[in-house]
Amino acid sequence: MKKVIAAAFAVACVITGSATSLGQAQGSAEPAGAGSVARRIGSIKAIAGGNILLTPDSGPEVNVTVDPTTQILRIAPGEKNLKNATRLQFEDLQAGDRILVAGKPGSDSHSIAASSLVVMKHSDVEARQQHDREDWQKRGLGGWVHAVEPASGTITISLSGFTGNQTVIVHTLKDTVIRRYAPDSVKFDDAKLSTLEAIKPGDQLRARGNRSDDGSQLTAGEIVSGRFRNIVGTINSVDASTGTLSVQDLLTKKPLRVKVAAESQLRKLPAPAAQQIAMRLKGTPGTETNAGSASSAPGASGSEGGMEGRSRFRGAPDFQQMLGRMPAASLADLQKGDAVMMVSTEGTALSGGTVITLLSGVEPILQAAPSAGQATMLTPWSLSAPAGDAANQ
Repeated sequence: MKKVIAAAFAVACVITGSATSLGQAQGSAEPAGAGSVARRIGSIKAIAGGNILLTPDSGPEVNVTVDPTTQILRIAPGEKNLKNATRLQFEDLQAGDRILVAGKPGSDSHSIAASSLVVMKHSDVEARQQHDREDWQKRGLGGWVHAVEPASGTITISLSGFTGNQTVIVHTLKDTVIRRYAPDSVKFDDAKLSTLEAIKPGDQLRARGNRSDDGSQLTAGEIVSGRFRNIVGTINSVDASTGTLSVQDLLTKKPLRVKVAAESQLRKLPAPAAQQIAMRLKGTPGTETNAGSASSAPGASGSEGGMEGRSRFRGAPDFQQMLGRMPAASLADLQKGDAVMMVSTEGTALSGGTVITLLSGVEPILQAAPSAGQATMLTPWSLSAPAGDAANQ
């Protein structure tokens, strides 16, 4: 039973991004002398008769044979043991379900005769991801790292707002989950477990937790950080066949070529919202007292993430939360001469890397900003379900 519990914990780690990596979890689940037991984690691709075609998280597809003696248990995402597990019938399995299979390896490395299956239903995973998205919208914030104090477990970040920046102190606890994005990945699932010491000034950081009444402090349950590149400029060309953009960077005055991947988030800022932001950047009289007016613009609704967030915490509202509610766009919507703001992976000196977040329709903002740097208000966490801000990506 202890081995099955460890296996269940490994599945939970993969699905929900708990504080143990898949490799560590599989290692802890592997007892001494258990070389004859094969384990695979992945998603069910197809079911035929008593066989499952499994697409593992790594490696080739595996044929899993299930017989009446195979133990099948269902656990909820986030469960770390089998205390609340329920028995499941083979007929209840569906394509898309996440499973950890353990059993006797076949004559090759592509088959397993299953002795046990630990299952997370696809519907349960989707419900958990939706909950995480909503919680990141409600209790998440993102900004630039200014200082890190490992001794006190605090991080000072600056949140970009419509009328300036707000400083927030992020407090970490011993059970705070800290992850860091892979150097050239736009996927949250590629973020690896990390440490407070790995976070450096100049990084971008997103945290989820409980915020103080005045918005100046947040006690984090989860933190994701990374080193990214902010680009503000105009499009020189669009190559839909290769999924690339050439952008004239207004900060460096040089052209950059960036890749738009399937996971890249492209958004279109509605004209009314762009005008509202521009007025705030210009400091137009009267806009400060009407903090919620732009929330009526298409794609900017919602009491938690719209501009009215300023009154909630008496500080600069989180532009990232508003961004998550903007209408989606595609590469085909972009034209030469369009102004864009984006966050990309670091890339190289000659490449802007891969687009994480791109926002078009920002011409009024660039015209109103005293410098291109002031128009850089994007933070990158709008991609995967755990990140939370792109509920409709």
